[in-house]
Amino acid sequence: MSNTTLTPKIFACTQSTALAERIAEAYGMPLGKVNFSRYSDGEFQPSFEESVRGTRVFIIGSTNPSSENLMEMLLMLDAAKRASARHITAVMPYFGWARQDRKDKPRVPIAAKLVAKMLETAGATRIITMDLHADQIQGFFEKPVDHLFASTIFLPYIKNLNLPNLCMASPDMGGSKRAYMYSKALESDVVICYKQREKANVVTHMELIGEVEGKNVVLVDDMVDTAGTLTRAADLMIERGALSVRAITTHGILSGDAYKKIEQSKLSELIITDSIDKKHESEKIKVLGCAELFADVMHRVHNNTSISSKFIL
Repeated sequence: MSNTTLTPKIFACTQSTALAERIAEAYGMPLGKVNFSRYSDGEFQPSFEESVRGTRVFIIGSTNPSSENLMEMLLMLDAAKRASARHITAVMPYFGWARQDRKDKPRVPIAAKLVAKMLETAGATRIITMDLHADQIQGFFEKPVDHLFASTIFLPYIKNLNLPNLCMASPDMGGSKRAYMYSKALESDVVICYKQREKANVVTHMELIGEVEGKNVVLVDDMVDTAGTLTRAADLMIERGALSVRAITTHGILSGDAYKKIEQSKLSELIITDSIDKKHESEKIKVLGCAELFADVMHRVHNNTSISSKFIL
């Protein structure tokens, strides 16, 4: 039997159930049934409540901390492997632990590489994810990785704003390539922020490379965690004469006092995707759906057709 004649099955990890339901609806099929049993000490066990033998399985789940989310994905992959699924695709809208992608000081782990190996060992035969923190993380895998870009979601939104004197900006040097590619697609100027950190999530100094006076600035980044960098960059740009500053970030982690910082900042709007399922506590935040993007790519993967059109950047 050829692969394309097999009906795929879509399952959800608990942390991404709402997103998985939207993806499954966009795909045109219901979510598969999974039962989670828990021991009194917190240990849990997923169980597929329908046969997956010989079929393609899509398991949807972002792996943002807590580590239970990653563990749940690993157990689901292992269960599918031991149930004789033919193809097992881990659909991870947000690939957690990706910030640890290199040794930036002695005696630290490369967590992104470790997670990649664990996913493959657990049974993943393919990975579909979006806006990795660093593109080279794809090389940590020995299995195919479909690395999608949220630019397919964000670019139409920015164009519809019809902002005059548009200027794309990166909140740090690491995102300069991303900002440049957006500026190229939108035919706009680009500026870069240079920051120095004392430790993780703590910015001690920030400078602006480029002119923002009289411009409507759009900051672009792959994730927003404590929102310290974004809000500081926005405030700096308004001080330097920017007319408005908004931000587009793919993954809305938003931990600690992120919502407070956003509300008190000069950011007029923060646009994120729903790659991480959570309720947001700020009216400045606008959420754009990524379900149709993932459903389309899953269709193409299952039918062995090209996904090149999904790579705008």
